[in-house]
Amino acid sequence: MTLLSWPMRTSRTVTLGGAGRRLGPTSARRRSASAAVSPFARDRDRIIHAGAFRRLRYKAQVFVAPDGDHFRVRLTHSLEVAQIARSLARALNVDEDLTEALALAHDLGHPPFGHSGEDALELVMAPWGGFDHNGHALRIVTKLECRHPGFDGLNLTWETLEGLAKHNGPIYEPGWALAGVDAAWPLDLTSHAGLEAQIAAIADDIAYDNHDLDDGIRAGLFGIEDVVTAVPFVADCWEAVTRRWPGISARRRLVPELVREQIGRMVEDLLATTRARLAAIDPRSVEDVRGAGHTIAGLSDGLSAEVRALKAFLRERMYRAPAVARLRDPSEAVVEGLFAALHADPHQFAHAGLVDRVERVPLEQTLFEIRRHHPTLDVIAAEPEGELREVVRPEAEEVGDLRDLAGGQGRPRNLDHRADQQGQVARELLRFLYLGNRLFGDRSQHR
Repeated sequence: MTLLSWPMRTSRTVTLGGAGRRLGPTSARRRSASAAVSPFARDRDRIIHAGAFRRLRYKAQVFVAPDGDHFRVRLTHSLEVAQIARSLARALNVDEDLTEALALAHDLGHPPFGHSGEDALELVMAPWGGFDHNGHALRIVTKLECRHPGFDGLNLTWETLEGLAKHNGPIYEPGWALAGVDAAWPLDLTSHAGLEAQIAAIADDIAYDNHDLDDGIRAGLFGIEDVVTAVPFVADCWEAVTRRWPGISARRRLVPELVREQIGRMVEDLLATTRARLAAIDPRSVEDVRGAGHTIAGLSDGLSAEVRALKAFLRERMYRAPAVARLRDPSEAVVEGLFAALHADPHQFAHAGLVDRVERVPLEQTLFEIRRHHPTLDVIAAEPEGELREVVRPEAEEVGDLRDLAGGQGRPRNLDHRADQQGQVARELLRFLYLGNRLFGDRSQHR
């Protein structure tokens, strides 16, 4: 018997009107077509078509509204996580569709400006229980997405909701958002998630560890020599790459090969470790995985220690780099200002047409339009408007290491793409504003 091919748990499709079916009118043709699509594949498709998924293209991974199109944002990061997760699921003989759905949805709840925005919301929402992006992701897929006439949310299967809730492990003290979802659809929060969710979680780690390294080198925050000196795992992989390609001197070719080498080694280690852990518990059902008492999908202890050194390097040289950290305060000020405006008038939306039109207007006009529809936005007033320039395009003397975004890989880039970058940030803010009252409008229920 293959250890990895235990029977999958029957999908508990989340509905409002009866177990095992989805709501909404369905023609005979649509029923016939749907019968060939697994419930988890349908979950994945609904996530891809969700507005929250599209908004990920405006949400920062590390850099806010970066110059050029080559740096990761939350959308491209999610796609890269999905690719790694899907490959792992195939190798481990678990459900690829469920794994991919979880990977694509794992960052849906992030606010603008990445962790800076989340920290700002956590602070201002403290009187109502704080903010957690994972709990907010569950609220998005169960309540806030309203794209179907028969139900709120995306009507996802129970397994997908469970995997989103606890892909990072059991939860013993859920915040208000997650607790609300758990009350409606009990998610067994104190057990481990199934293997698909665990795979999505470790794929997330593999993706950002390696792709953030790639972006950091591209941005000129550090050079490959800096990483090789500080991180033995990277040094070993770099030595293998340069030995394999002795005639190639162009770093723009070798750095992507380094990233592939590192991802490959992590994936191979993960597969071997996960298979060994599965053999040790000999699971016969997904319930055996949930009840194992520990994470099954993961790296070996040895490689985990080496990867922690890479994470530490990125934390110091990239996430806390002056050129990146300098954007934290203005980013938080913008989010706090938007919260104050929505708190003052939680039932007023930004005009839907404005959200579409802003694709073609500069920042100054956009801010004018926002204030026209939301006069209370004067709480962020003139100074934060000036700070927005800090967010989208720091002045040259403040850019520091970011001045040459090409690093050692080519000619320096021009950072002065003001109109485009300002528009990017404005669009990000507008989409946050547009959905903001859904985030804060029912806050009184959680006092």
